[in-house]
Amino acid sequence: MSEKTETSEPTPEPGVEDELVTTSHTLTTSAGPLHYTAKAGRVVLYEDKVDDGVWQGRKARAQVGVTAYTLDDADPAERPVTFAFNGGPGSASVWLHLGVLGPRRVVMGDVGDLLPPPYALADNPESLLTVSDLVFIDPVSTGHSRVVEGQKAADFHGFTGDIESVGEVIRQWVTAEGRWMSPKLLAGESYGTTRAAALAQHLQSSGMYLNGLMLISAVLNFATNRFQPGNDAAYAMFLPFYAATAHYHGKHPGRELDEVIAEAEAYAARDYPYVLSRGSRLTAEERAEAVTSIARLAGVSEEYVDRANLRLEHLRYFTELRRDEGLTVGRLDSRFTGPAASGIAARMDADPSMDVILGPYATAYQHYMRAELEVKDPSPFHVFGPNVIGEWSYKEFENAPVCWTGSPVRCGRTRTCRYTRLSATSTAPPRSPVRRRIWPTWTSRSPCRPISSAGTTRPAT
Repeated sequence: MSEKTETSEPTPEPGVEDELVTTSHTLTTSAGPLHYTAKAGRVVLYEDKVDDGVWQGRKARAQVGVTAYTLDDADPAERPVTFAFNGGPGSASVWLHLGVLGPRRVVMGDVGDLLPPPYALADNPESLLTVSDLVFIDPVSTGHSRVVEGQKAADFHGFTGDIESVGEVIRQWVTAEGRWMSPKLLAGESYGTTRAAALAQHLQSSGMYLNGLMLISAVLNFATNRFQPGNDAAYAMFLPFYAATAHYHGKHPGRELDEVIAEAEAYAARDYPYVLSRGSRLTAEERAEAVTSIARLAGVSEEYVDRANLRLEHLRYFTELRRDEGLTVGRLDSRFTGPAASGIAARMDADPSMDVILGPYATAYQHYMRAELEVKDPSPFHVFGPNVIGEWSYKEFENAPVCWTGSPVRCGRTRTCRYTRLSATSTAPPRSPVRRRIWPTWTSRSPCRPISSAGTTRPAT
């Protein structure tokens, strides 16, 4: 007598299946040509369906945009694979894909020498593909990623739902491609670092141990970038960035950038938090000294700092720095400026750096997918998913700032003793005032220690 056994292999639903196109390419680098395979399109995200304790099979929930690059003829046991994504939340992975890590990059010019549409693409010989295979993931509702019929997109628009869905995409890809024995890393930017840190613990709890994290423009404790009453941490944390921005815009004539940053970091680490904590207990002399120091480092007037009660909020700062010239400074990249809509506005009405980069990246990506990777998906490509950030749920952190610091890194290092962490705070598309090219020195036998890099950069998105 035979017994019927359940299988966890999903059965494709009508009209819902993986849509992937495979193409072959060559990247020329200083070390020689790299022959690699690209596999791009959408994969079906499944979940186990259980009703009243009865297993109903694995059901499709969404089709998720994935672009994978794998080196030809490499040994999977030795060749690392890096899963990469941007943040937002609600952003597609186009920025890391075509701006930093991928084998092709956007050609759009730079500050003072921007190219007009339709822009161009070029090989990226500094791609991370030289040392690791790459898988770029567009979370649900971004890029071409969509829920399937009968599913709610809002179920994916939150801290836990996002982690679980991206984690399942990674697990499915590793299984389908036979890469369980490959060294595995995560690379996240901005909110993507929050996702990466939580994903590390989520994946390890289900049996997938990682070899490292790359945290680019990290934000693991939201108290460090939330300018809210009662939270003074952000004002001190942003001061070195303000100082670097002010230096770029000529507010520190005759001084070296490193000197300015060092002074700002020292003040932000010790004196600034003390000054803010004293409040009305500051003497007139102490307050005057603080006003002078903050104004000088940030490149704004003492009157403005005094009226701001020693607290420079970032959107107001970008509006103020070059207000007398009728210019607003960029938030994502503070080298860029644009005309201010109003000379008396308290906050910027638009980010001139986003205005500059959005068109080139969106244009180049859609051309690249169709013309080079041969993906014919006709659906709209969302650089930023509609309404995603507005309905994003942080219910897990109710009445507290989102904070995910350390526990997954400690978890990974303790369990695997082969855990590497790279913190790169200044690599983002395009460049910020202080840009230090930082790539991980990685081997499959990396020592059990964190690798970090300190720098001054733009705030996270």
